[in-house]
Amino acid sequence: MKAVTYKSESGLAWLSLDNPPLNALSHALRKAIVDELDRAVADPKVYAIIIIGGERAFSSGADIKEFSGGAFYAEPFLPAVCDALEAAPKPVVAAISGACMGGGLELALGCHHRVALADAKIAFPEVKLGLIPGAGGTQRFPRLVGLENALNLVVSGATVPASMFKGSPLFDVLVENTGANALRDAARDFASGLRKRDTPVRRVRDLRVKHPQAEAFLQFAKTGAAAVARGMVAPLRAIDAVAASLENSFDKGMAVERRIFTELMASPESQALRHAFFAERAASKVDGLGDKTPQRKIQQVAVIGAGTMGGGIAMTFANAGIPVTVLEAKQESLDRGMAGIRKVYEGSVTKKKLKPEDAQKRVALISPSLDYGAASKADLIIEAVFEDIEVKKAVFRELDKVARKGAILASNTSTLDVDKIASFTKRPGDVLGLHFFSPANIMRLLEVVRAGKTRPDVLATAMSLAKRIGKTAVVSGVCDGFIGNRMLDPYAQQALLMLEEGASPQQVDKAIETFGFAMGPFRMSDLAGNDISWHIRKRHYAEHPQMRHMRIADRVCELGRFGQKTGSGWYRYEAGRRDAIPDPEVDRIIDEERKALKIKPRRIADEEIVDRLLFALVNEGARILEEGIAQRASDIDVVYLTGYGFPVHRGGPMFHASQVGLGHVLRRMREFAANPHAEPGSWKPAKLLVKLAAEGRGFDDPAAPASRRKKAAKGKSRG
Repeated sequence: MKAVTYKSESGLAWLSLDNPPLNALSHALRKAIVDELDRAVADPKVYAIIIIGGERAFSSGADIKEFSGGAFYAEPFLPAVCDALEAAPKPVVAAISGACMGGGLELALGCHHRVALADAKIAFPEVKLGLIPGAGGTQRFPRLVGLENALNLVVSGATVPASMFKGSPLFDVLVENTGANALRDAARDFASGLRKRDTPVRRVRDLRVKHPQAEAFLQFAKTGAAAVARGMVAPLRAIDAVAASLENSFDKGMAVERRIFTELMASPESQALRHAFFAERAASKVDGLGDKTPQRKIQQVAVIGAGTMGGGIAMTFANAGIPVTVLEAKQESLDRGMAGIRKVYEGSVTKKKLKPEDAQKRVALISPSLDYGAASKADLIIEAVFEDIEVKKAVFRELDKVARKGAILASNTSTLDVDKIASFTKRPGDVLGLHFFSPANIMRLLEVVRAGKTRPDVLATAMSLAKRIGKTAVVSGVCDGFIGNRMLDPYAQQALLMLEEGASPQQVDKAIETFGFAMGPFRMSDLAGNDISWHIRKRHYAEHPQMRHMRIADRVCELGRFGQKTGSGWYRYEAGRRDAIPDPEVDRIIDEERKALKIKPRRIADEEIVDRLLFALVNEGARILEEGIAQRASDIDVVYLTGYGFPVHRGGPMFHASQVGLGHVLRRMREFAANPHAEPGSWKPAKLLVKLAAEGRGFDDPAAPASRRKKAAKGKSRG
């Protein structure tokens, strides 16, 4: 099929972009645009040219699959395509519907005129890939919308409706989306008017950019971008590129844009962000599932438990328009849970994130009940009760009695054995884990735990449903803690050991936050609740008596210091203050435990703190791959990028380790193992890590053979 369909009628040449699904600007599409443009220019019967996309997209931008090969730079390169459109002697009109993003928007800016549906979506999302617009976007856009508007869109990467720029020179015509032919008719009428008025060709490059206080505004923009960029370079370089449009000739500005784009394309930041982009898409491809795998209909959901997690899960489904029943054992708990749900929606209305009528509709989709029978019509029932296997057992045995045939039964457990939970029912094939992250109505990650007997259609339904409710799903096999929390165990252990050796909670937190984490381990524990990790530790102590007790953490919990919810944990928290305040009481506990262990505190460098935390994650991640708990290394990266605050511009723990070199990781691990206070066996390297390091490879190579994955899916658990 041709990438561009050409049709000439009544003096108009229609160039219809046809590269499904979203008209990504592949080399084939770029070449077809230029070829058909030349054809229209050469036809004496044609007086104007209209470029139109599809209903879903004018164009989503560059085909980033081509970034890793030569096709991205193959002629005609996108900047040359935009220049060819602009240089055309006949008027070129872009007819825009759906998504008009990045290179697609630059393509439209190269045209002389733009007609758009008011609800079309425009954006320059390049900064989210560590880049800037590279086909004239930083130069043409400010010439049409002004310096401030251009900076806001280019630096943020935000998506906005075309109607936001109503009245600006960006769009000659904005039309309401009243039907299938609304855009085509508006473009035809506009182009016909150009001929009647004998309007000369207008090129964006000929316009000038001025701002009465440009220097002050640019400095303000840089200060603001630096505060929110969290170590990312692209937003600040985007400001430099847009600034080059001021008073400069178009060609000089383009030279600046080209230089910055080329530098960023080769940067570690952009490589990491592009890895993250592809990793999310790869996570949806699951062994054993295909396009023909059947799925079950999910029209009603029930959630067992109205606590923080249960309420958040219920809101997640209500937000997606799916009716949900929330069940509790006691009226008081149910009332408290529903009050919490209403409070969240009221807060969204107050912050103007939600209209009052929309909030009311969502609350109305959530039905409270004290009767398990209310779940009998649900297509999916999610258990979100206390993290105790006996409690789960009681719940699932009850669900087995009331759930309809074909209903999916899911546990929101964060650590427990899903195979064991499935065994509490007479329908283990219908059981899987759906591990939401708190707050469930906000966090994107969903660990989908495939138990040994989970049926393919159940797993396929869960993956499809995740997308429907706005979650990024990653499949995990069964083990203690699955992917994310299992890796967090050695990470937290190293954080606690460093307290014994001489670090403070605030030093550990600051070091890893400087690396780019949203929160360090101690601030994160305070936010999640120290009692949660304490409960898990006590279970581990009971199961593995030889395990070293983390007395500092236990003593903090023994004092009732469970974190933000109790006003104290590793830090103190005061009403009206958002910051975590260092507490001498915690320092006293640490000092006493050091003396009890006869440890002389030493100065620990921030570099050691970061490496010990990261490489503990990486080593456990390698074991997870060995066992087939995760299908691919990039799945692990997705878990940590979307659920654990790992800095996105670092690409995830496994990608980061591959970038610094697995040989370097091994050398550092051996240094840490030589520490006299190291936990015995804690730095024993995973066999996969040793193998890949010896071969000079990274984790991006296939590492978990299907046979190992199948073995893991049958319930292999970590001891």
